[in-house]
Amino acid sequence: MKRTASTVPTFDLMLLPAIQALQMLGGSGTTEEIYDKVVQLLNLPDKILEISHGSTSQTEVEYRLAWTRTYLKKYGILQNSSRGIWSLVSTSINLDDLDAKEIVKAVREADKNKATPSDTLDETVETIAIETLEELAWHQQLHKILLSLEPSAFERLVQRLLRESGFIQVQVTGKSGDGGIDGVGIARINGFLSFHVLFQCKRYQGSVTAGQIRDFRGAMQGRTDKGLLITTGTFTRDAIKEATRDGAPPIDLIDGEQLVQRLKELGLGVKITMIESIDVDMDWFTKI
Repeated sequence: MKRTASTVPTFDLMLLPAIQALQMLGGSGTTEEIYDKVVQLLNLPDKILEISHGSTSQTEVEYRLAWTRTYLKKYGILQNSSRGIWSLVSTSINLDDLDAKEIVKAVREADKNKATPSDTLDETVETIAIETLEELAWHQQLHKILLSLEPSAFERLVQRLLRESGFIQVQVTGKSGDGGIDGVGIARINGFLSFHVLFQCKRYQGSVTAGQIRDFRGAMQGRTDKGLLITTGTFTRDAIKEATRDGAPPIDLIDGEQLVQRLKELGLGVKITMIESIDVDMDWFTKI
């Protein structure tokens, strides 16, 4: 199906591609892996992938694909683990037997039947999964806080994040004229192997480009063989390709979505209550 360059696919148009993506991944995959495959299947251009969803760290495509996964889960085709891995409930699903419109209709009717009379909304209003709303709410709140931090505070946050993730001797340099290098640390693997890593922090809403990846790599030259770039925004498709280009020192990329998830996993400024309601601790960030 052809689509214009200015069209962001709706969540229902990504239902079957999402299933196909998981089939190509062997039946299971991370959110990032599913996203990459769907983008590939729909041949979405960078100008579409870079469109942000409001003031969040998510792009519009990521936001809509989250609804895609939710609908497929409620329909009974997908399931997800506590580790964030999504999988098909059956490896024998035939795409030819599925209809996206029927999936949407079945999920909405099921949600409507579960509602009490006082909960019934106008039929044109989409029924929204509570867990998805909560996820979006804390994501948006945390991303807003990250963008409001002073550059030095954001660098200290990244320093703490790396330490909590197993890095040692993490130092924030932030020297002007240092080619965008914000700090250095030593990554330890299983207590045996270690290697120096130079990192760069980009605290903004835009997309990091391939040119910025090349600039960072140029600053790394002769100093280390490994780089890490962390942003509150996203990366263009060309930037992702450039980061892992054959023959060039590799650069690991952490986008805004991965950043907030890692903060949640480590409990850095994010608290999870027993009822799985996630709260962002604003005071924690002001003390960085």
